[in-house]
Amino acid sequence: MASSTSTNSEKLQKILARAGFGSRRSVEPLIAEGHVKVNGRVATLGDRATADDRIMVKDRLVKESRLEKQPTKVILYNKPEGRICTRNDEKGRETIFEQLPRIINGRWISIGRLDLNTSGLMILTNNGELANRMMHPSYEMEREYTVRVFGNVTDETLKKMIKGVTLEDGVARFTRIQKMQQADEGQNKWFRVTLKQGKYREVRRIWESQGHPVSRLHRMRYGLFTIPKNLRKGKTEELSWKQVNQLLNSVELKEEARPDMRSQQGRIKTTERQAKAMNKQFGRKQKTIHDLSDGKGRTRRGGRR
Repeated sequence: MASSTSTNSEKLQKILARAGFGSRRSVEPLIAEGHVKVNGRVATLGDRATADDRIMVKDRLVKESRLEKQPTKVILYNKPEGRICTRNDEKGRETIFEQLPRIINGRWISIGRLDLNTSGLMILTNNGELANRMMHPSYEMEREYTVRVFGNVTDETLKKMIKGVTLEDGVARFTRIQKMQQADEGQNKWFRVTLKQGKYREVRRIWESQGHPVSRLHRMRYGLFTIPKNLRKGKTEELSWKQVNQLLNSVELKEEARPDMRSQQGRIKTTERQAKAMNKQFGRKQKTIHDLSDGKGRTRRGGRR
């Protein structure tokens, strides 16, 4: 068995997903088919490991820097119409990932999607657990949209959509509908709607079920965050450390240390590795002394002090 007994160990598929080999579900076949080794042994589903273990995928060593858990990063993205939310498109269409900033030792995970012709706020993160929880129905993350529909919408129709309408995949409803003040656009009317689910093209299908096709759809808010007024289409804005922890708290995940504290801990860990490498290289037993006040490490040969 290739699993680690360390208290810091994690499921192997979680580590590989973080290292950029795909989602947890998509890396499971790699493990099941025997393409992953941990410390020289073929891994199996359910095995655990740490960033210090020697992990190989298809006989290629995964760099330790890719395996280490990275601080949670979250960006807000103003999606323009005409871009799709998949990483690769067989039709060669532009994807949102072409506009995102580069991320080191990780990959951007979109928290929900917007279809090709929908614009507005998207949230992306490198933390898979955060993404999964924000999309899970049990956390009831509100999504708020502005929508332009065709036709004269009666009060009775609005009541139906609040109560719930039956779609092919179940009942769907808006939690709030607000008529927006607008210049006369003929048969087109603007509304602001809120819902707590994330079914495929749900906003469009609810309106279409009542005979009102949607001509424009823009997401303004997802959960705690509203699209910033100065965030231009196709651009991103990174959340601060405090905002990230606010988001983690909202889905019952543990807060993370300040980035400066994390970098200090990283320097200490790096010094420990350097000392081990020196010990191995020179064949001497050395004692490592760490000054935690400034994160610096010093080595001293064993013996009298």
